This record gives sequence, C-alpha cells and structure tokens, in this order.
Amino acid sequence: MALNINLKAFKNFFSSSSAGGILLLLCVIVSLTIANTGLSDDFNHFLQTQLGFEGGGVHLKYPILLWINDGLMAIFFLLVGLEIKREVIEGELSSVKLAALPVLAAVGGVIAPAIIYAVFNHAEPHTSKGWGIPMATDIAFALGILSLLGNKVPSRLKIFLAALAIADDLMAILVIAVFYSTELHLINLLYAGGIFLFLIGLNRFGVKKIWAYLIPGAFMWYFIHHSGIHATIAGVLTAFTLPTTPDAVESPLEKLEHILGNPVNFIIMPIFAIANTNITFEPGMSQGLVSNLGLGIVLGLFLGKPIGIFAMSWLSVKLKLAKLPANVGWVHLFGAGLLGGIGFTMSIFIALLSLDKPMLQAEAKFAILVASIFAGISGYIFLSVYNKKKRATSAIEH
Repeated sequence: MALNINLKAFKNFFSSSSAGGILLLLCVIVSLTIANTGLSDDFNHFLQTQLGFEGGGVHLKYPILLWINDGLMAIFFLLVGLEIKREVIEGELSSVKLAALPVLAAVGGVIAPAIIYAVFNHAEPHTSKGWGIPMATDIAFALGILSLLGNKVPSRLKIFLAALAIADDLMAILVIAVFYSTELHLINLLYAGGIFLFLIGLNRFGVKKIWAYLIPGAFMWYFIHHSGIHATIAGVLTAFTLPTTPDAVESPLEKLEHILGNPVNFIIMPIFAIANTNITFEPGMSQGLVSNLGLGIVLGLFLGKPIGIFAMSWLSVKLKLAKLPANVGWVHLFGAGLLGGIGFTMSIFIALLSLDKPMLQAEAKFAILVASIFAGISGYIFLSVYNKKKRATSAIEH
C-alpha cells in the first residue's frame, strides 16, 4: 500500500509542469557540489573522455562533453523546433493577432539585454562576442516557477510566457546559426542542404513515418557539425520538416513531441546542467560579477529582460499592434518579464560558444547562475505579493 502511494506521488511529480524546473535546480546543486569537492578533477577528466570512432573519412570521436553539448542538445533543439512549428500551425503563434504580443515582447526581451551587455563589453576583445548570452529565456525554469504559483496567476499568463519563450528560443537559434558558427566548409553545407531538401520532399509527398525523418536528420547533423555551423541547428531543421495539421488528430510532429518531452526534460536537460554548471568557486570569483562580463550578463538578464519585455509589450498595445490576454494586467506582464530573466540553459550554451577562455566561461556561468536565481526569486515574490494585495483589495470591496 505504501509502495503504491509512493509510486503515485512519484508519477504525479513527473507529470507536473514544475517538475522539469525543480529537477534542473537539483542538478545544478549536484553539479556545483561535485565541482567544489574532491570529485572535481575526476569529473572533469570523465567529461574529456573520448567516445566514438573515426576512420575511412568518417570523424565521430569526441569528448563526452562535446557529445552532450553538440549531440544531446541537438535533440533538445529538435524538441524546441517541434514546439515552434506546432505553435505556428495551431497554437499561440498561429495568427498575427495571437502571436503579436509574445513575439514583439520577445523581440524587446532580446534587444534590451544585448544592448546592456554591449555597453559594458563592446571594447573588450575577449568578451565582446558574448552579447547573445543574456538574450535567452530558459523555458523549463521560467514555466516551472510560474507553475509553482498555481492559481495565483491567470492561466493566460502561462500561455503568454510559453509563447514568448518559444519565440525567444527561435531568435536565439538564429543568433547561434548566424553569429556563433565557425569557418564554413561549403561541401558539407551542400550535403546538409541536400538532406534538408530531401526531408522537405518527404513532407510534400505525405510520408508519415517519423523514422524516415530522424535517420536523414542524423546524417544532416553530421554534415552540419563538419560544416562550421553549430550542429544543434540540425535538430531545428529536422523538426521543421515533420508533418503536422491544425486539427485534433495527432500528427507525426505531435507524436514525436510527446515522445521526446520526458526524455528531454528529465534526462537530457539534467545531464546538460550537471555537465555545464560544474563551477569551481575560487577566491575572487564573486568579483567577476562586477567585471564588464559579469555586469553585462547580470544586468542584461535581471534588468534588460523585464524592461525589454514590458516596454515592447506596452508599445505594441498602445500602437494597437497587439492586445493583452484576458485577465492579464500590466503588473502580471512585468512579473513574467522578471521570470524571462532566467536564462540558464540557452545562456550557458551561448556562453560556451562565444567565449574562448575557460576562466571567462566559468565567470559567465557564475553570472548566469546568480542572475537567474535573482530573476526567479524576484518574479515569484513579485507575482505572489501582487496576488495577495489584489485578493485583499477585492475582499475589502466586497
């Protein structure tokens, strides 16, 4: 009986919308603990262990850390791509009226942090390329914290934040593809482009088998990886070719999205968090928070995100380009903007791509961690306090 109750509680936790965010937080704690104990050297040595094979013109032997960041994260981007396409076809991004507010808010939430970062780092040769670091919102953490608020916030606010984070991710993907790719190798790019056209052809001819897209997609990953463009883009391109429909019948895209949801949220993202937040705290590291790099990241995420999201939302509503969701007020929107400053996963990912020195990468991770914690706590408290005041006012009026 007790076992059944425990299994039920376990199942309920992993089916909750906040579970992914909570698990990521636990993995961050585990990773930080490993990095600051005697296990640190062994763990770093493990991450550098070579896996794979090479020979006959095939090069697939890389450190475990690269397999995580380029391989497993391609599956994460595959899921993100599926979510983006579904939202465009049938969700919150399916029409100009529905998509305008979260998309424009996402634009503001991308531009403002990048400007703040650039103000501090434009003259710094080793960190100037990192302007993309504070641009991104972590979907899992942001929605996880919002879900912890339950009915304290309007349900439409959750939809708004999800759509904003998806649009935000799309912009981050474009930034990675355009600005954080290395020297291009045209022949591999042409091979990848040919596979992408083949996948589009499969869609046009009505092929419904998911494996028919995933197997060529894996080959596309290989060629993109060797083309100079970051390999994770292959996941997004593959996702965009999966067929879907706006009706209630489960399409191949939706089926794959359901298949990948739990593995990505409960396996891939925790592995990424453990591998990439193993920051060894050293004397003076906190001083990095007031360096140009640290200030650009912390202020970009903690201030730039909510200011950019709120300002662009306000402007778009005033210009009648969009309208607020039902039961969502400006205070709610600012609270969601604070949660948008949780840039954990994608921000760390871009930091690894844009900064070439391990010490700078460690400082950036620490700044991202601090800013994301501040943003998450502030957003939660802000929305919770506003809900209490609103209820108290409502009780007095009645």
